[in-house]
Amino acid sequence: MRILSAGPMCSLQRALMYWLVPLFLLVGAASAAVSYWTYNRMVASFMDDQMQQLGESIAHHGDRLVLPPVAPDRIHTWGSYIVQVWNAEGGLESTALPGLAAPAPSDTGFRDAHFGDHDWRIYDLMPSRADGSRIQVLQSGEFRRKLAVERAGAAIAPVLILLPLALLILWALVRTLSREVQAIGRQAAQQDESSISELPLARVPREIEPLVVSFNSLLARLRDAFDTQRRFVQDAAHELRTPITAVALQLENLRCDLPPGACKDSFAQLQAGVARAQRLVDQLLKLSRHEARETREPAVAIDLQAQVHQCIDGLIALADQRHIDLGMVVDEPAAAALALRCPASDLRSVLDNLIENALRYTPEGGVVDVRLTANAQGPVIEVIDNGPGIPPDQLGRVFDRFFRVPGNGVRGSGLGLSIAQNAAQRCGLRIVLRNREDRSGLVARVERIAVASGLSAARPLAAAQAS
Repeated sequence: MRILSAGPMCSLQRALMYWLVPLFLLVGAASAAVSYWTYNRMVASFMDDQMQQLGESIAHHGDRLVLPPVAPDRIHTWGSYIVQVWNAEGGLESTALPGLAAPAPSDTGFRDAHFGDHDWRIYDLMPSRADGSRIQVLQSGEFRRKLAVERAGAAIAPVLILLPLALLILWALVRTLSREVQAIGRQAAQQDESSISELPLARVPREIEPLVVSFNSLLARLRDAFDTQRRFVQDAAHELRTPITAVALQLENLRCDLPPGACKDSFAQLQAGVARAQRLVDQLLKLSRHEARETREPAVAIDLQAQVHQCIDGLIALADQRHIDLGMVVDEPAAAALALRCPASDLRSVLDNLIENALRYTPEGGVVDVRLTANAQGPVIEVIDNGPGIPPDQLGRVFDRFFRVPGNGVRGSGLGLSIAQNAAQRCGLRIVLRNREDRSGLVARVERIAVASGLSAARPLAAAQAS
């Protein structure tokens, strides 16, 4: 038999509640039934014994017997006994409750009867007096049942009180266990190719421990595979860098010896291809260094305005070469004083790749602005260009490695945005790309992911540096 069902109901929490709650309710109902049956027998036995003693006592009392009257309201409420005396001819000689249409006595013993719209318990005593009269003792059957219910209710009350409490404790315990299992899942979800570590086994239940151990073994193999891949990329890039650089130098030496015409045009295409290969090797080296765990830098407070100025200064030569107006815009005075706490090289990589990407895709004579502003989460950096933009259906793919938007005529490796995205995630940032609405162009927005991320809250630079 399968406890866990398929589909959305496949849940440990639901399975435990589905099986244990009915069991608790069944135990409560069984306890109530057993208590009622037990106390009903106890009450019946006790009351029958009282009726028998009362009947025999009255039978041996003497010839002159005066029965005290019984108030009708006490019969069914308090269970008062009704005594009747029948003569030898079967006629009613005296009764404690006149008008009671009770059946005449039969054999000695107990019997149940229904008359006058009520149930009765009757005890008949055979003639034991000199005149042959017979004694009859009656008691309300409704009172007996009510007394049994009251006694059974008093006995089952603690169980009925503890049952909801036990269900509540069970629900809280199941939720706590579910959260513990979900915490293990969240730890597993936090693993990525740049930081793979085994899940701790300190708070893992014994039943789930084999699963976590197997998952840790898988993570270890996956980490080794990523390390092998990084080493291969880094070694290949290093090995390729020297021969490509040598080819580039030889081509530069041959430039002056080439005659003009078609030969020189082919030579220019060859030189452009070598330059592209050099850039690809440099990007691969940069990517492998960023993904290597051993090169991770500590987080420091970074002056955003100074960092943006530094990135612009490093790329101003490319902007001048393409006659592009590259500058910085500060929307709010307070934004210039904000600082981020993150690895400096990662933030520099984010800005360098975004600005360089904008410069390469912006046509000559265009404008690229780096805007520094702030929102509720902290500082925001926007790189705005007036290039061709990106088709909406391809905005989600531009962060894939080696993906390049077709038809733009710009040569590149397809790694820049991927490197920028990985570096941004390590800083607790995210990159959002959108096309401009006022004209053609692209806006690359860098902002905080959340306050709980690895990036500390934005604060004035002086306070960040003082910490």
